[in-house]
Amino acid sequence: MPTVLIVGPYRFFFVSLDRGEPPHIHIQREKMIAKFWLDPVALERAGGFKPQELNKLFKMTQENRDFLLERWNEHLGD
Repeated sequence: MPTVLIVGPYRFFFVSLDRGEPPHIHIQREKMIAKFWLDPVALERAGGFKPQELNKLFKMTQENRDFLLERWNEHLGD
């Protein structure tokens, strides 16, 4: 599970077994893990985060979308 970005308490990472899915990112803080699609950016799973924090994660994902897509293609692209 390569970590591709850390912003404050949030770890952005991929799961290698997700290769067959569309590009997405997992975001973890403590025991909570959200999942966002990257193209377009959309919440797939809240993973225990509250709505206000999910909005923050959505914005961070949007701001870093191009970088995250590049890392996805490096790690999981065909």
